[in-house]
Amino acid sequence: MSKRKAFPLRIDPQLYEILEKWAQDELRSVNAQIEVILKEAAKKSGRMKNSP
Repeated sequence: MSKRKAFPLRIDPQLYEILEKWAQDELRSVNAQIEVILKEAAKKSGRMKNSP
């Protein structure tokens, strides 16, 4: 099992509401949705290679 790094995140309440709805639409938790968005951005920028 992969290790996860926990850290506090301060976020604008309006942005959190958007993320919450987006996560619900894709049947994910807000935490998982944020991770998906960050991974996609890291891949798009060339900072993370596509993993199988």
